[in-house]
Amino acid sequence: MFGKTAIAVGFIVVSASTAKAHDEQALANAPAGDPYVKVSDVLPLPEFIPGLGTLFVDPATLPAGPFLAYDRDGRLSATVYMTPLDDLQNGTSFDGLKIGSHTVSSTDIYLNAGHPGVDKPHAHVVLFHDETAKERLAE
Repeated sequence: MFGKTAIAVGFIVVSASTAKAHDEQALANAPAGDPYVKVSDVLPLPEFIPGLGTLFVDPATLPAGPFLAYDRDGRLSATVYMTPLDDLQNGTSFDGLKIGSHTVSSTDIYLNAGHPGVDKPHAHVVLFHDETAKERLAE
């Protein structure tokens, strides 16, 4: 069961690297423009979430995202996907996911038990866009 989930998440990472990007220049600094909304404006979440930063998402792409993660200076630092484990285990594919930037320096994947906006247990797939992004999002 976990093996199938890991394989599915792996496919998400691979598809993310080949997905059509947004206009990278337009998304380089917060706020992300339409159709993105600031997650903390529509859900009971803090404006800055340690480890993820300030998140923006196009509501039409929920639950997977992409969620665009900005550091405290408003710099795009990561693209985050939140893929429900039930969906992955039941064969749902999240294809052609967009990315905030083609530059990816590292990727983290971890389990989240659920939170406002994505209530079910899900995998966070975080594509960091530069070498110091993870550190900036942690603060």
